[in-house]
Amino acid sequence: MDSLIIKLGMLMKKMIVFLLLLGLLLALPAIVWFAKSNENLQVAIINKTAPSEEYREHHGLIWLLNHYQYEQSSGEKYNANNDYYGFSPDETTKTYDIKSIPDSLDGVDLIYVADTYGVYEEDLPWTVEDNGEDEEAPSLIDGGLEMEEWQTVKEQVINGGSDLVVEFNSFASPTTERVQEDVTDFLGLNWSGWTGRHFLELSKSGDEIPSWITSRYEDSSRIWDYEGGGFVLVNDVTGEIVVLSEELGEVETDGISVEFTEQGSEMFSLKDSPSYNYWFDISEAKSDDTILANYRWDLGEIGSEKLREHGIPEEFPAVFHNKTKASNVFYFAGDFVDIAEVPRFHQYEGYAAFRSLLSFESFSPETSFFWKTYRPMMTRIFEMASKGNVQTDNYASNQLVMAETKDVLYPSKINGDEFEVYQDGEWQSFTVKGVNMGMAKPGTSPGQAAITKEEYERWFDYIGDMNANALRVYTLHPPAFYEALHSYNESADEPLYLFHGVWIDEEPLEEHRDAYRPEIVESFQEEMTRVVDVIHGNATIEPERGHASGIYHTDVSQYVIGWIIGIEWFPKMVENMNEEYANLGEYDGTYVYTEDANSMEHWLAEQLDVLTKYEISTYQQMRPLSFTNWVTTDNIEQPAEPSEDEDLVSVDPNHLKPKGNVEEAGIFASYHVYPYYPDFLNLEEKYVEYIDHRGEANNYAGYLNDLNASHELPILIAEFGIPASRGKTHENPFGWNQGFISEQEQGEIVARWFSIYLAG
Repeated sequence: MDSLIIKLGMLMKKMIVFLLLLGLLLALPAIVWFAKSNENLQVAIINKTAPSEEYREHHGLIWLLNHYQYEQSSGEKYNANNDYYGFSPDETTKTYDIKSIPDSLDGVDLIYVADTYGVYEEDLPWTVEDNGEDEEAPSLIDGGLEMEEWQTVKEQVINGGSDLVVEFNSFASPTTERVQEDVTDFLGLNWSGWTGRHFLELSKSGDEIPSWITSRYEDSSRIWDYEGGGFVLVNDVTGEIVVLSEELGEVETDGISVEFTEQGSEMFSLKDSPSYNYWFDISEAKSDDTILANYRWDLGEIGSEKLREHGIPEEFPAVFHNKTKASNVFYFAGDFVDIAEVPRFHQYEGYAAFRSLLSFESFSPETSFFWKTYRPMMTRIFEMASKGNVQTDNYASNQLVMAETKDVLYPSKINGDEFEVYQDGEWQSFTVKGVNMGMAKPGTSPGQAAITKEEYERWFDYIGDMNANALRVYTLHPPAFYEALHSYNESADEPLYLFHGVWIDEEPLEEHRDAYRPEIVESFQEEMTRVVDVIHGNATIEPERGHASGIYHTDVSQYVIGWIIGIEWFPKMVENMNEEYANLGEYDGTYVYTEDANSMEHWLAEQLDVLTKYEISTYQQMRPLSFTNWVTTDNIEQPAEPSEDEDLVSVDPNHLKPKGNVEEAGIFASYHVYPYYPDFLNLEEKYVEYIDHRGEANNYAGYLNDLNASHELPILIAEFGIPASRGKTHENPFGWNQGFISEQEQGEIVARWFSIYLAG
């Protein structure tokens, strides 16, 4: 008996030791987790779709942050209830709050836009409890990405160095088309309008299919009689609905999955994913180089044919990646972070990896993608963001340093007959080789502002490749122009400089023939200050028909080397002003004055002075000044001109003089000179018989020679060229006509003119 008791005692001791060792073994990951130090990673989460306290659109992200021991800059761990911007419900009090995105996200390492679809009155748990299903149209409480919010995000990514992750449903309805275009342009994609989702049960009797899908489908005189699993695709633009049924053999049971590209595998150490079973969208990448992963369907032949009928691709991007300066920008074309439940604890080293190993698709189809694919992707993205967005070896900054005089910065100046730019700490002679850029593109109206950032970027690449070094715009462009220019110049070997114009509405000038009318002066001066704010990245311009608008956060002032204000002046207006204000006298402003000026020249000097005073007082910067002029109002008498209006008056840049700080920057003349108009260019004997530096007759070179001789200032030919239009308005004796010119002829002639311009 005693020996039995002794044996039982020894067995009990072994059991206790085993249990202690087992307990220690089980506790060891927790001990290791608590022994590790936390790392700071400031993440701004935007989730406007949180109707209940489940927070399923972002609590998976919060869990991963806490599990991998990333803490906020305050030292606090992340909390799904509070640490996000967007709709915030309180189910206890049946109230809600809306936590707005701040005006600045300075100090943020990673911005995560989880969802912006929004919350409708009918989505609130207490509304459902109190009222049941509401058959009325849904009423939006808060949703959609506002332009101001998006610009705050974009500004922080571009100039603040934050990484960015944007997920499905962040630019679709109820976000406006204007914001959607800007977001998709920045992400480098074109959205088709199609979204889709896998459903385990398509029948109406199930509880998965939303009623709006079946009702919309049957509104088009079709019957919803689907059974079993499958996909539903909805076009957000047309309202069209397409169904892929497993029961009908249109799609196999493996559904849709994600397959990583070579660069995606290199970044995330992933090859493919389990089936993805939630919402996704169908977009096209503007560049294949940005695709890290693609969706692949397991389709039957019938399903493939149905997709082809509706123009839907069988393979399309799932993960996009772009670089903006030193920031990483990702787009997940799916609701990847969405997960119903996350573990109640996160303080366990290796738990996420262990959970990934055990997340077999057959046992956990709803969470397998989250653990096996989303988790390792976010682990890598956290690592990238936590290292700080410093400039990498392949990122070359072309930041220019401006010259300074009396606490005023300036990037360029007039030196005698030459332009100079400040580069590498010294003044460099600058031969302007420029390209004009209007605000319209083929198929759109001039005031539509339809050019995308991707198009601007592509054009800047072409312009740089042709060895041009300057751009000239006559009016304000949309924000994409300034963003693309800044982005190009940050990485280009040589920057593209900019001559910026300020547009004035010509109709009131022609109607009243008086630029001094208060409403004209006020409107023009408002436009001048607006454009100054724009180039310094400090403007919000409301939409106005025929004008560019948006939020301008990109500072391109270091590349703007000259102001050219106004338009080609209507001769009858200039004549009338000279008569009406004959006794006006000279203008003597802070930075510009006149000598022997007529009334129009007095007015122009005043406007340039207003512009300069505003820029110096607000931004402590300046640049060379000019106004738009043309052959019709040049300072040369042309007796061969048959039309009185074409040689009626003069607007002479020589009569404007710089003073104060602007003496350092200078004033230059700016002319639009075409070879076919006015008629004296083709009739005046001394021009038609003029022999250029090639030994050839050249009326254009003859006129330029006279124009240059009549000016004390250097002259910029701000517009020249011939149109390749089907019609012909004016003729030139050498065939340089206004229209009816082939594109090949146009290129040859413009190249010749350019050499004439450089020669003389």
